[in-house]
Amino acid sequence: MITSAIIPQPLAKLPWRLIFLIGGIATIGIMTLYSAAGGAIQPWALKQAITFMVFLAIAVAMSWTKESTIKSVAFPLYAAVIVMLVFVEALGFVGKGAQRWLDLGFIRLQPSEFMKPGIVLVLARFYELLPAGDIRSWRAIWPAAALIGLPAGLIILQPDLGTALMITFIGVTVMFIAGVPLRVFLIPGGALAVAIPLVYQLLHGYQRKRIDIFLDPESDPLGAGYHITQSKIAIGSGGIFGKGYLNGSQSHLDYLPEGHTDFVFATMVEEWGLLGGALLIFAFAFVIRWGMRVANNARSRFAQLTAAGLSATIFFYVAINLMMVMGLAPVVGVPLPLVSFGGSAVMTVMLCLGILMALERQQRTTSRLL
Repeated sequence: MITSAIIPQPLAKLPWRLIFLIGGIATIGIMTLYSAAGGAIQPWALKQAITFMVFLAIAVAMSWTKESTIKSVAFPLYAAVIVMLVFVEALGFVGKGAQRWLDLGFIRLQPSEFMKPGIVLVLARFYELLPAGDIRSWRAIWPAAALIGLPAGLIILQPDLGTALMITFIGVTVMFIAGVPLRVFLIPGGALAVAIPLVYQLLHGYQRKRIDIFLDPESDPLGAGYHITQSKIAIGSGGIFGKGYLNGSQSHLDYLPEGHTDFVFATMVEEWGLLGGALLIFAFAFVIRWGMRVANNARSRFAQLTAAGLSATIFFYVAINLMMVMGLAPVVGVPLPLVSFGGSAVMTVMLCLGILMALERQQRTTSRLL
């Protein structure tokens, strides 16, 4: 928030430090997409810039939404996304071997993206309605598990393991913050660990291949392990200061696949080096810290759980993508928010930030990033 006699109060009360920060992250992404295209604004940079500006405007508009309004749409939004996921199974558009989109003619909508903020809102509303004395009973567990399991199961059928895992991680995080005992997560976690061999056999062939390559990338360096091998080469060859903007050989010579989407961080670090990569990670850390401050200052249980859950959503986006491109996790197709090309992740992250700004505005406190 800024104070000035000449700036209208509605604009002055916006969290400008956050807006400038996410604008900076998006600018780094657009510049990287410009470089990945060989120094051209087409086909990615211009489209990404327009997408970001549109959803930034939507997020700012959402910041005037009242908390009561956000509460009222939690269950209807969840139900609507579930219906869309069922339609995806029946009528969805098939692309790259997956059935994840609804073709509306003018746009291909990916409903699973709406479930990321949707699962946070519905669980926050559920735990707000649950009597405090029931938080350690089964009444706090099985409905939440069903709310998480239903969309995760539908999304796995598409198949989209990365999004299903993210929704599960986000939902479990909200349950834990709400006060569900730790043993509730440890017992099924232990059972899942014991059942890993069986789960492995139930996975699709390409999913088993991703795990095999994660455990031993060198087993197929020119096939399934090519992406992660080239990503490591691009990141390592950048050194501390990078090769210089527009001078990334791995991405410009097409050695690095998907250098504008899932592996855009490798493209960026090759040219900007360790310092550039660290700067981008710190920028994301400040955004997540701002979101957690909103959670800490929340005046209601719904606002606290919603702010913490949405901050966790952004954290999982960043953490899973960075671990993926550095070979610390299997490749599951999670983009780097506001940097990777694609409107779905931009939309999801800006919706999360729009809700966070709405909750922060109603706290009537000054937003500070530092």
